[in-house]
Amino acid sequence: MTLRRTKIVATLGPATSSPERIAALIDAGMNVARLNFSHGTADEHRERARLVREIARDKGTHVALLGDLQGPKIRIARFTEGKIQLEVGDHFRLSTSHPLDDGNADIVGIDYPELVNDCRAGDELLLDDGRVVLRVDSVGKDEVRCTVTAGGPLSNHKGINRRGGGLSAAALTDKDRFDITVAAELQMEYVAVSFPRDAADMHLARKLLKDSESNAWLVAKIERAEAVADQATLDGLILASDAVMVARGDLGVEIGDAELVGIQKLIISRARKQNKVVITATQMMESMISSPLPTRAEVSDVANAALDYTDAVMLSAETAAGSFPVEAVQAMDRVCRGAEKHPTSQNSGHRLGQEFERCDESIALAAMYTGNHFPGVTAIISLTESGYTPLIMSRIRSHLPIFALSPNAETLGRVAMFRGVQGIQFNPVEITSSDVNQAAVNTLLDRGHVQAGDWVILTKGDVYNSRGGTNSMKLLHVGERLV
Repeated sequence: MTLRRTKIVATLGPATSSPERIAALIDAGMNVARLNFSHGTADEHRERARLVREIARDKGTHVALLGDLQGPKIRIARFTEGKIQLEVGDHFRLSTSHPLDDGNADIVGIDYPELVNDCRAGDELLLDDGRVVLRVDSVGKDEVRCTVTAGGPLSNHKGINRRGGGLSAAALTDKDRFDITVAAELQMEYVAVSFPRDAADMHLARKLLKDSESNAWLVAKIERAEAVADQATLDGLILASDAVMVARGDLGVEIGDAELVGIQKLIISRARKQNKVVITATQMMESMISSPLPTRAEVSDVANAALDYTDAVMLSAETAAGSFPVEAVQAMDRVCRGAEKHPTSQNSGHRLGQEFERCDESIALAAMYTGNHFPGVTAIISLTESGYTPLIMSRIRSHLPIFALSPNAETLGRVAMFRGVQGIQFNPVEITSSDVNQAAVNTLLDRGHVQAGDWVILTKGDVYNSRGGTNSMKLLHVGERLV
């Protein structure tokens, strides 16, 4: 079967914690398992991580672990009756001093004292992902007084956003700092930072990871209006990260749904141009929480993200708590494959007219341009230590599969997120140098990825087990004796 290029991130949760369910998700096409630190205990995450590692190893595949930090999600507290109903025109107060378990139709406590400093009369506050909208009338010493402009039911712990952004909560909480140590302990390949405002938030997260002796790649979740207020801020945030996530829930609330699709496409484009991995997330197949089939709109949403060359698409509650988690991954796999049959382009203008900064980058781009224009090439092989060369390769629009052959388990997990890249365990140090090319091609032959008569392109370095050492490219004819 043709390899799917767009990767699938599936969130694990109560519906997908058993060995049987995790195995089924991997069989269905999960490439990355997301552990959401907003829910569950550290021990629950440890057990899910252990199962993913163990089951993936038994199946001879590589599944990355993504730890998603909770961040400063600002929420209302609890209602005495668990829920209230707000109508347009009602007056409602958000209080920093009201008891946190005694909310009613007039007032509710909040766990974010700075709200009274962040708000001004005329501001719009959006609760429960915008389902309830409040206009700020005035701000007191310990409360924000509002009028309801869009009513509806409101229950415990729903989130609060401010239209246009501007809430000053720091991106990394004490809980996040602890969860970073858990992610480091579990050797997660990726850690996602929620609600970063700028590059400084990502620099702090990177320092905390390094202090915990983790080499995890950092994912910036783009979900604050400030992050996309101008291209310089967005580019700075992308450059400070290894990957970005288009987190469309809170982002859509803060910037408005009319702007969301255009911003999504901009983020995907800017991330790829800056050689970063990009994930498209939130409500991609939301109806499959309770339905075995996606809607046509959801199919279109996933397909369009794939056609825009996102690296990965993500499932959240669909797999964490839904009734059809395996079917959701299967549907996403099916839709991505369908979209990839109709590429918008198999030619790329990536980095044309620009100077290349590194030797391995130059080889990677040369390999992809050669592959796209030399008839008969069916695969790209990258012998890689860090995964950087296949990352650069995967920024190029191409129909060719890229195989990252590496002895490094961390690298093989990391490349599981890269668009069009498949990791394969391979240690060139164990092979006579004159036989490495042949052994690499035989690895693909044995798996049925190439056949006699095909051309493949192989990139490698003169010295193995060194990062950034890729300095050569060869065109190899499968079936001939290779040296």
